[in-house]
Order: sequence, then C-alpha cells, then structure tokens
Amino acid sequence: MATGRTHRPATRSRGIPEATVARLPLYLRALTGLSERSVPTVSSEELAAAAGVNSAKLRKDFSYLGSYGTRGVGYDVEYLVYQISRELGLTQDWPVVIVGIGNLGAALANYGGFASRGFRVAALIDADPAMAGKPVAGMPVRHTDELENIISENGVSIGVIATPAGAAQQVCDRLVAAGVTSILNFAPTVLSVPDGVDVRKVDLSIELQILAFHEQRKAGEDAAVAEAAAAAVPPVRAVGNGRKGPDGDMPAVMPA
Repeated sequence: MATGRTHRPATRSRGIPEATVARLPLYLRALTGLSERSVPTVSSEELAAAAGVNSAKLRKDFSYLGSYGTRGVGYDVEYLVYQISRELGLTQDWPVVIVGIGNLGAALANYGGFASRGFRVAALIDADPAMAGKPVAGMPVRHTDELENIISENGVSIGVIATPAGAAQQVCDRLVAAGVTSILNFAPTVLSVPDGVDVRKVDLSIELQILAFHEQRKAGEDAAVAEAAAAAVPPVRAVGNGRKGPDGDMPAVMPA
C-alpha cells in the first residue's frame, strides 16, 4: 500500500480550486451515508441538500473531477465515493502523528473515524516523561525525544498538534524539520511555517465566538421586531365625559 510520503493528492496538479477542495469532504460524508443505506444513485439536488450547498455549485465542483452524472438518473453513489476519495488521497495510507496527549489529544487518539477515512495513527507523542509508555486508545504514548525517528521510520507527512499554545511552534518546527509537510493545528496560536507546508487550524473558541455573534444579532433583531410591533399599536385612550359610574368612566352622550 502506498504511503503519504511518496504520493500526494492530485488536486493541485489538476488545478481544482481550493474552495472546491474544501467542499469535497462534505460531499464524501453525504455520499458515504447514502452508500451505507445502499442508495445506488442520487440527483444533484438531493446530494447538494445533504451536503448543505446549492446544486449549481455542486455540479460545477464535480465538473473539475470530470464527473457529470446522467440526465434523468443522477450520479452513481459508489463511483462518486471512489472518485472523491481518490482525489482527496484517501485511497492511500496516510500515517499521522498526534503530538500532545492531554484531554484533547487523547480524544483525537480515540476517534474512530481516522482509519475508515485513510488515516493511520502511527504514534502518540507527549513531552511529559510520566506519560511515556502509558496506553491511550490501545497505543503506548512515546516521548518527544523520539519524534524525528518516528517520522522517519513511518514515513509520516501529516502531523497533528494538540499541545498548549506555548509549545506549539517548537513542535511545529521539529515536525517540519523532520519532513512533515501538512499540519493540523489545534493549539490556540498561529504557526509560522515555510513555503510548501500546509497548516489547517481548528480553534473551537473562535467557532464559539462566531456563534455568539450570530446569537447576539438574532436577539437584537427579535428585540427590534418587538419594538416595532409595540410602536405600531396606538395607545388606548379612555373615552368618557368625566363622570364616574359604578364601573368607571361613563361614555359621552352622542348627539342625535
């Protein structure tokens, strides 16, 4: 089986836009769900809805793959799963190292979706000597002193950083120096890398802040609607002739 070190995805050489590449995993996830339900074909509208995009954008994305579907039939689900998996490089074996086995790193190590998507966790690495040898997700944690040897022995080209922010850049530098060319960064900091190294940053706090912005905006819109509705209702004025009856103001007597 090919390893990540000797084979790179074909997307760059074929000129597929980065925005399209970012959507391919969404299509693959939707298609995998259809495949698991033994659905043989899917229309562009159905697949676009499942992936959360519009159908015109989906058809444009698939045109970069050379896949146009069949009018009146749609797309072959199994073939698209294979085609997108191949384009993303998921038909190969991609050894991955996870550096930083705290709560987050341990959770990533226990994630069962890596193997089914073409990624093999080659090693779990931590700087704490007390962690060395402890099993996490069925694998013994190894010390950072072994980092370079692990990368070389396993042909690792993808590294996952789940360390505290203060240690992330140093870990990144060591990964890059050892030959890692793609990094998934969970540390709450921006990494500096040379040309030719790809970094994808996952920051949960930023995502929550964005959601908080939208919640605040929705609350403001609801308040504005309520205020506008209140302003549209004229105030109720008591109508009477000033005389009091047993139940309050007496209505004025209208002339005949």
